[in-house]
Amino acid sequence: MTSETSKVPAVDQALRMLAHLATQRGPVPAASIAQALGLPRSTTYQLLAVMQERGFVVHLPEERRYGLGVAAFELSSGFSRQQPLTRLGRPLVAGIVDRLAESGHLAVLHGRDVLYLVEERAPRRPSLVSDVGVRLPAHLTASGRAMLAELPAAQLRALYPDRDAFSERHRSPADEAPWTYSRLKSVLAEIRSTGVATEHGEVTEGLASVGAAVVDHLGWPAAAIAVTFAEGSPSDLVETASDAVRDAAATLSRRIRGTR
Repeated sequence: MTSETSKVPAVDQALRMLAHLATQRGPVPAASIAQALGLPRSTTYQLLAVMQERGFVVHLPEERRYGLGVAAFELSSGFSRQQPLTRLGRPLVAGIVDRLAESGHLAVLHGRDVLYLVEERAPRRPSLVSDVGVRLPAHLTASGRAMLAELPAAQLRALYPDRDAFSERHRSPADEAPWTYSRLKSVLAEIRSTGVATEHGEVTEGLASVGAAVVDHLGWPAAAIAVTFAEGSPSDLVETASDAVRDAAATLSRRIRGTR
């Protein structure tokens, strides 16, 4: 503990408690909070009582557990309204575009779609269907695949319960069969091994993309950064673009205090 935080230990402890609750998959007992943070039980219950009164914590008496309250949700909503991903991500995407002279974007996962938040177009490059506010099927895009690869298996299966969940725009030459859950799992496994996702002509014929996921403090996909270029581009461009999106995604993850 620094000299500054030692002047207000209760504030430091309360913030640590909220941060701990935010990393849990669900409400937890007070005893486990005290143990995880190394706090006396009496202090833990006192802080929980105050935060419960203020709406930052909710108590589930039947389960004897505590979870985040509505006030904590309002803080997260305020975070979203201030568009930190857009503000923090735009300079990173712009830097890639300036470096590669290819168009770049930042997108978030919204159900089975990706939603584009940032578009930086390189001069004299092919026009793209993606733009700010546009949605595209996640499994067809490099940015979407990068984010899907970060989801737990149960969440992925819930998004794609059957073949009707998959849509297509253009059947690329590399496509040997319709999309299925098994095929998606195989694609995502390859992404996890390389840290970068690719797509070849499945969104727009003649164009390819590479993308990498930005993860949050829980390890969930918060966004993805991608670059689009002409199919058949030199291998050194593809390699450089892959490294660029991977590095930019890692940088943005660190800036939002992600796990990567």
